[in-house]
Amino acid sequence: MKPSSILTILTFCAGLVVGPARAQQSDWQYAASIYLFMPESTTAITTPTRRLESTLSFGDALDNLDMAFMGAVSASNGRWSVLADYMLTDLSFGAPSPDPAFGGINTTLKLQIFNGYVTYRAHQTGDVQVDLGAGLRWMDTDTSLTLLPGTSPQISAAANESWVDPVIVARLRARFSDRWSGTALVDYGGFSSDDETWQVLLTADYELNANWLLRGGYRIISADHRLDNGNDFEFEQSGPILGVTYRF
Repeated sequence: MKPSSILTILTFCAGLVVGPARAQQSDWQYAASIYLFMPESTTAITTPTRRLESTLSFGDALDNLDMAFMGAVSASNGRWSVLADYMLTDLSFGAPSPDPAFGGINTTLKLQIFNGYVTYRAHQTGDVQVDLGAGLRWMDTDTSLTLLPGTSPQISAAANESWVDPVIVARLRARFSDRWSGTALVDYGGFSSDDETWQVLLTADYELNANWLLRGGYRIISADHRLDNGNDFEFEQSGPILGVTYRF
């Protein structure tokens, strides 16, 4: 699915929210975030004959990064919220092969991930809010893994595909003091053995003032997808996250 189609779907979902909400309240609140995700990344492609796997730390990723962008936007009105998040990672690197029969493993990874949700505040007690919702995760990858020749000949595998998974999401927000709060977000999608994805995001949030918010925490995002060619593509990133949010 093309990015333009993703935006069309999200706009439609937002329209479903905005329509009823406008009849009750016109006080929309918005937020835009830029963040730095510092993960360890594991990429694997499993063919009928072999599994090729590559792992890269965040420090090594900085040395081999060609391009990256990470940002999120949200809009809320009363109990309804629309959330969108986009990540782009483009890097290439070489590493020792875990199999001594090969001279090393070369990895080229270009990955885009878009998360879009519509949520409804299902519960609120004092300083605790629970939002439940649904949405989608769009992933697009252009990945190749190559085991370089050693005592065994070269082996290569590639994943060049995009797909969309429906997801369900739950978000809990709790206020600890005038300036400190916390957020926990969990989603799950795909819903099959051939196509499964999930995410966990935990942050501690500090309000600098009425508009600016600093965030720090930990994120894990994982995907396991059966490609059209029958190979299996697996991807997981986990690590700390730091960001800044502007509310208006």
